[in-house]
Formats: sequence, structure tokens, C-alpha cells
Amino acid sequence: MAAKRVAGAHADKVLPAIREAQAAGAKSFRQIADALTARGIATRRGGTTWEERSVANILKRT
Repeated sequence: MAAKRVAGAHADKVLPAIREAQAAGAKSFRQIADALTARGIATRRGGTTWEERSVANILKRT
């Protein structure tokens, strides 16, 4: 359960940046992932490169 809490907290933190990318015209998970990577937003595990599946998982949580 702790992992779900951490993932949920990270999703809440990253969601505004995802919405900004969408408002700027990013339509696909790849485009959103590229936007997050370009902004230097860390993944849940502290990585610097976002993947489509990560974006999809966050949007699925919301």
C-alpha cells in the first residue's frame, strides 16, 4: 500500500505539468512524455527520461 501512496502523491505533483503540456498542444502520451523530459521533471524513481506508459499510468489514476 505504501507504494500506491507514493505513486499517487507523485501523480498529484506531476499532473499540473501534464495538463500544461496538453494545453500547449501535446496530444499523445509520447508528446507529453517528451515535454516532461524537456522540462527536467523527475520520474517517480528519480529518472530524467519519461516514457509513454508512465504518462498513461498517471492519467489513468486521475
